[in-house]
Amino acid sequence: MDHQVKQRKKLTVDDYERGILQGDRAILAQAITLIESSLQAHMEAAQTLLSRLIPKTGRSIRIGITGVPGAGKSTFIESLGNMLCNHGHRVAVLAVDPSSTITKGSILGDKTRMDSLSRNPNAFIRPSASGGTLGGIARKTREAILLCEAACYDVILVETVGVGQSEVTVRSMVDCFLLVMLTGAGDELQGIKKGVMELADAIIINKADGDNKIKALAAQVEYNRILHFLKPPTPGWVSKAYTCSALEQVGIEEIWSMIKSFQQNTILSGFFRERRKKQRFDWMYCLVEDHLKSSFFNHSAVQQNIFKIELEVDKGTLTATKAAKRLIEIFETGERGFVNANYTAQTD
Repeated sequence: MDHQVKQRKKLTVDDYERGILQGDRAILAQAITLIESSLQAHMEAAQTLLSRLIPKTGRSIRIGITGVPGAGKSTFIESLGNMLCNHGHRVAVLAVDPSSTITKGSILGDKTRMDSLSRNPNAFIRPSASGGTLGGIARKTREAILLCEAACYDVILVETVGVGQSEVTVRSMVDCFLLVMLTGAGDELQGIKKGVMELADAIIINKADGDNKIKALAAQVEYNRILHFLKPPTPGWVSKAYTCSALEQVGIEEIWSMIKSFQQNTILSGFFRERRKKQRFDWMYCLVEDHLKSSFFNHSAVQQNIFKIELEVDKGTLTATKAAKRLIEIFETGERGFVNANYTAQTD
């Protein structure tokens, strides 16, 4: 074990590049660990590696998958992934899980739930990074997508494990976005925001088997009715609801055919390229924001004064707006001494 750890530490950028291009899953996993590291030396090495691999990326279909708890996302992903691997595709499963930063949880459990897929030599499953903000996890997931593409994975499945803003984050990094739901449309709508449905290129009603078949068909009609009144997230594409049974592997082929039609449609219309272009720009500006935020809160003068200013806001002697302005002034001037916040508030 010690020998293996030492070997990992000795990997150079050349080693990472060679291993990834050869499709070595172990080295790919280590490379993703490298991009997740916050050590300056690792970050520099990761960016050098990404720069070298960029020309080998972009040749995949990126699919986002979200859904209500208990909808069977993991079973659906495993069923779809196994089918694709059997058809000769290489499938990578990544996840965005902001909840892991609070609960220390992880989708490592998905490797157990996706037992057969995790053992497939043409599949790669990677939990989301632990620690950090949703923005940080999103950055690492975007970079992990590029590494997987360079390793010749042509289908990237990005699962959102958490709830809330993570759906929007995943939508911003994929080509096609699927919302996995259960039967009983009326009940399930209570637990999901309309905004999430507006992000979906397709709704997948899972567990359409046994006694649930009739309910699933009824839910399909209801969701199609709702989607008819929502603006599609992808121009030129009509979002629809589909039924499947991931457990019995029924309807999975139809869903894949839909995804391929989506890809062909958006490539022909030019929107596929436009969406990828916008995603790169969004990513760039997101990194700028992350850097500025980090620089601001790590600034020594800000750290020296922020507690005092928070006290002024808490006492009500300084408004939040003026407090923000004061902190920004301290950041921009590098001022270390604390100027009375009341004086600033009175003279603004």
